[in-house]
Amino acid sequence: MPEIRPFRGLLYEPRVAGRLETLTAGPYDNISPTEQERLYRANPFNVVRLILGKDQAGDDASTNKYTRAAAFLDRWREEGILVQSPDPAVYPYELRFHLGGTRRTVRGLIAEVGLESWGGAIIPHEQTMPGPIEDRLRLLRAVQSNLSPVYTVFAERSSELAGFLGRAMLEPPAREETDESGTTHRLWTTSRRVETVAKAIRDRRLMIADGHHRYAVALAYREEMRAREGPGPWDSMMMLIVDGLTEDPPVLPIHRVVSEPTSVHSEPTDRPSQPAEPGTHRTLEDGERVRDLAEILATLRDEELTYGTVRMEDGEVVHRVATLTGHPPTVSVLHAEVLDRLHGLEVRFLPDAVAAEQAVLSEAASTAFLLPPTKVERVWRLVEDGRKLPQKSTYFWPKPRTGLVIRPMAQAPF
Repeated sequence: MPEIRPFRGLLYEPRVAGRLETLTAGPYDNISPTEQERLYRANPFNVVRLILGKDQAGDDASTNKYTRAAAFLDRWREEGILVQSPDPAVYPYELRFHLGGTRRTVRGLIAEVGLESWGGAIIPHEQTMPGPIEDRLRLLRAVQSNLSPVYTVFAERSSELAGFLGRAMLEPPAREETDESGTTHRLWTTSRRVETVAKAIRDRRLMIADGHHRYAVALAYREEMRAREGPGPWDSMMMLIVDGLTEDPPVLPIHRVVSEPTSVHSEPTDRPSQPAEPGTHRTLEDGERVRDLAEILATLRDEELTYGTVRMEDGEVVHRVATLTGHPPTVSVLHAEVLDRLHGLEVRFLPDAVAAEQAVLSEAASTAFLLPPTKVERVWRLVEDGRKLPQKSTYFWPKPRTGLVIRPMAQAPF
């Protein structure tokens, strides 16, 4: 069972550092080079200098973007740019946003959560890639802090958590900002009745919605530090915990754009995301032709396993909608029936359907595969069956803002 505890978080002091909108950032892996530059210019104390620093000429093992991030963090604490909460606390969190023409909210709780090895009460839902893990591990070694929360959901309604959040949110938030997408992020800090809500959540299984690589890094760092120093603050990490059924957080798709495939074969690969139905054989020309991208997006239904494609055929852009056979989420079946059957495939992942279409129009990709959004409970059913989604399958949106609260492992006397 996950142990849930308060912690003394670091928060920006706007009177010293400036407006929150100029200080925080989205998740590091969503920041493009252009966005990185914008954040660097926005404020000299922007958290991007911690989570996604720049390489510089002459960098070596002793001086590099990781050591610079640690130096920034120490100096910002010393100078009062970041201030530590006086007592251990938990941090109720609310996201307000528009989606599909509707005003929505998602509420959750940021807290310190004890780490568990994969397969226990904290479970993944999609595959990870080895590349980002070493980068994030080097950063964690340097800063010794959780710079952004891992986003988790559980699949049983909790009246205790809902009541706790409701009571806490009667007070004005400690921090509030609106990001570049129009999402308003509101953060509270409270030390009242923490044990009650922690006990209510403690028997829940937490599924990682966003932050698989960060969690894998935290596990690796825990083992390093235990071998060197024994138990310590590295046995836990900062998480946002959301009641997936009560809050119903949006699970948007991540579309696939592929380079020119060489062929399609009918033999299944040795790593299918989901077994295909006997006799299925897909080609890239399958499906009904429709007018344009808007028509594809209006047609996509996860429960009906519909997906769209955009391709150039005989010099003409062609939009199609096709239906798969199996059980949702659609992305799993698409990999089993189509993508995992392509030779020489290079796949890129884009949450923006317009950008996926543009990749085809600009000849940067040969085919765009467009997917529907899914639901938390569908992802849960797959996980409970002992399976995982392919990498980069879900885009839980909106995501918690990096920099609103930081969990330091070292309690420096600043």
